[in-house]
Amino acid sequence: MTSQTTIDKAPPPQDPAPAPAKGLRGHPWLTLFSVAIGVMMVALDGTIVAIANPAIQKDLGASLADVQWITNGYLLALAVALITAGKLGDRFGHRQTFLIGIAGFAVASGAIGLSSEISLVIAFRVLQGLFGALLMPAALGLLRATFPAEKLNMAIGIWGMVIGASTAGGPIVGGLLVEHVSWQSVFFINVPVGIVALAFGLVILKDHRAQNAPRSFDIPGIVLLSGAMFAIVWGIIKAGEWGWDSPSTWAWLGASVVLFAVFAVWETKVKEPLIPLAMFRSVPLSAGVVLMVLMAIAFMGGLFFVTFFLQGVHGMSPVDSGLHLLPLTGMMIVSSPLAGVLITKFGPRVPLVGGMVATAAAMFGMTTLTAGTSTLMMSLWFGLLGLGLAPVMVGATEVIVGNAPMELSGVAGGLQQAAMQVGGALGTAVLGAIMSSKVSADFAGNWKEAGIPIPADPKLEEAAEFASVPAKELAKAGLEPPVIEKIGAVIHDTFVSGMHLAFTVAGVVAVVAALVATLTKRGENADAAAGGAHI
Repeated sequence: MTSQTTIDKAPPPQDPAPAPAKGLRGHPWLTLFSVAIGVMMVALDGTIVAIANPAIQKDLGASLADVQWITNGYLLALAVALITAGKLGDRFGHRQTFLIGIAGFAVASGAIGLSSEISLVIAFRVLQGLFGALLMPAALGLLRATFPAEKLNMAIGIWGMVIGASTAGGPIVGGLLVEHVSWQSVFFINVPVGIVALAFGLVILKDHRAQNAPRSFDIPGIVLLSGAMFAIVWGIIKAGEWGWDSPSTWAWLGASVVLFAVFAVWETKVKEPLIPLAMFRSVPLSAGVVLMVLMAIAFMGGLFFVTFFLQGVHGMSPVDSGLHLLPLTGMMIVSSPLAGVLITKFGPRVPLVGGMVATAAAMFGMTTLTAGTSTLMMSLWFGLLGLGLAPVMVGATEVIVGNAPMELSGVAGGLQQAAMQVGGALGTAVLGAIMSSKVSADFAGNWKEAGIPIPADPKLEEAAEFASVPAKELAKAGLEPPVIEKIGAVIHDTFVSGMHLAFTVAGVVAVVAALVATLTKRGENADAAAGGAHI
């Protein structure tokens, strides 16, 4: 197959290097600006909705499970469809899939804002995820095809900066909109942004199709991979409800392993596979995928607890907690383009290793956070985390996309995003389980040591998992303020001890990721396009 030949022998790609653009259409930096608007919309939506969930629950009378599915439905659709969406871009052109994704995402967002039932909100969130899946790999495919090799890392650096800033800025924007407008505005804001992105895309984006792009679809491969991705993400999501020792959890995870195995066998038989397995003969590409998963486990899993720590233990509002994460956002904004420059000059290996070491140091540093930790100390660890994550997001993306053949750039982009989504879900679920077990182990002892004159309530143990003190409910039950204060201290102390263990595990994962990063190198196809030697 063409893809196997390209990877096994690594000849220069048959697609010519991008020609200098004349006028607006196809201009590299305007292309970056155009795709950044769309990517910002999707990345922002990943975290902005979390702030709106309580208001949605109250307004629509939703259950806790319903509210969880507002996020989980989006995550599932995104994770399942990303690689297939990348294939669609490779086949029909990344410009077309990007524009369809923009339009569909904006329409689905408007439909959510107009929904009066929680079932409709969840359904349109799934639709949002499907259209969002079209956007992300198409954006990378457009950048790969538009930018010359010597400037690609800088472009990906800015692209990563937009994703990081949007993800981290979601709680701030969401808090402002929910507090001062309505929860519907969190979704309505995507409509004008989508219109602007669509207008820029129609004028600026140029269609790029690789000469060797496959002309047929591997339908059985799509079904098998989608089923495998659904099974693993579903199993991870439901593990929090079923428990990690539940037969149901392991049945779904086992089903994902079986489906992945059948998919792998099928891909060796079909003429034009969805994912040519020869891609993974590239050690740097495989290492980049594993690195992206590990990075997301540490980052998404760790960040999940930070918001509860700030709002629960320190009593901050959603807006204030978002503002306290500005050092994280700011460092990602500043260091992402710089990471692109360093990676272009020195290759990705050293920045990736250094980034994961800094991430590990930040995670271990956050094991010192307590109710008395100052804003300055918190800012130090959050800033170090942003500094470490930036080169990893930029470098791992370059390693995965750059080591794939040009005709599979969309698939590689989908693979990169899918790895991040699976890693994020895995990090939240696994670290959440570790946190929960630690809380269960410590709560009764902490309650006894505090000398509280009433038996420990299991509901208060559940509250400790979220650092939430139900002060009003305790007061209504007739408890005196000093007793309520002691209960609050137990809840916070128990949460913090569980959070510390979760951060320790996240730090260990980051150390493993640093070791994996030593296997990465610059994409061979990017080197060939630049006329450089293979590393």
